[in-house]
Amino acid sequence: AFSGNTNADSVVYYKLQHSIKARFLRFVPLDWNPNGRIGMRIEVYGCTYRSEVVGFDGKSCLIYTLNKKLINTLKDVISLKFKTMQSDGILLHREGQNGDHITMELTKGKLSLLINLGDTKTHPPNAQINITLGSLLDDQHWHSVLIEHFNNQVNFTVDKHTHHFHAKGEFSYLDLDYELSFGGIPVPGKSGTLSRRNFHGCFENIYYNGVNIIDLARRH
Repeated sequence: AFSGNTNADSVVYYKLQHSIKARFLRFVPLDWNPNGRIGMRIEVYGCTYRSEVVGFDGKSCLIYTLNKKLINTLKDVISLKFKTMQSDGILLHREGQNGDHITMELTKGKLSLLINLGDTKTHPPNAQINITLGSLLDDQHWHSVLIEHFNNQVNFTVDKHTHHFHAKGEFSYLDLDYELSFGGIPVPGKSGTLSRRNFHGCFENIYYNGVNIIDLARRH
């Protein structure tokens, strides 16, 4: 609860110790002036927010070539926001030499994370993970996505709904290239995913292990 002023002119200012991320703010008066008069004037000031946005037309993609020296095999963190009116499209793809691949794909308005060990001779056929979160994500509103991979623990979050799972050691065996594509698959894929649609919409603030991918693309 915050105490306000008791006259017509003075200003009472509060600075919160911790930032708050919210879509709506609701004010509920608990008490008022001892003279029985009530009035409310409120101003809310937000924090600085950096927004980097890139658009995709359903035919393009953004390719990030990883710096081998900076690769941490035990930890991967990918975050982004997206909005679209299309119910299907590839948001993220990374592929390996033997057909191993990781794909994040919008299918019928739901977001799926697929992890596939492509070589069935070396790995069992069930060595595939497919997690689906969200619904009606093709509503032209911003939706946030976070993928966290620590050792064999993977956290997949869509709009703060998180699915935790263990990759049972299989994730360690993924033989992936040093190339990560956003918005589609750049060349005919070894994983047979070429038939899938590229993303048509906007991405905001794509980060891979702390690297601002959109800003990097603009500067290079």
